[in-house]
Amino acid sequence: MGIDKKTVEGVAHLARIELDAGELERLSSQLEHILAFIDKLSSLDTDNVAPTSHILPINNVLRKDEPRPSLPIEKVLANAPSKQGSFFSVPKVIE
Repeated sequence: MGIDKKTVEGVAHLARIELDAGELERLSSQLEHILAFIDKLSSLDTDNVAPTSHILPINNVLRKDEPRPSLPIEKVLANAPSKQGSFFSVPKVIE
């Protein structure tokens, strides 16, 4: 699939981007090179390659989910701008 100037002009119009002649020429060329590179990648044999989400073997380091005491209500509400009893009080947002 080739990218010509007319296609780039159409996409620029849809994106509301103004391009002068030099930018249009440069962008058309760059997009053409990108598509050529993707064509090279699509010609590779990837039948025996497992799909991955990351190129490095990274694992999340998570702590064990064990119950523990929470903060006391007084400490939790100490900096609350507005409170009502043992709850945060917020302005009504639904009319």
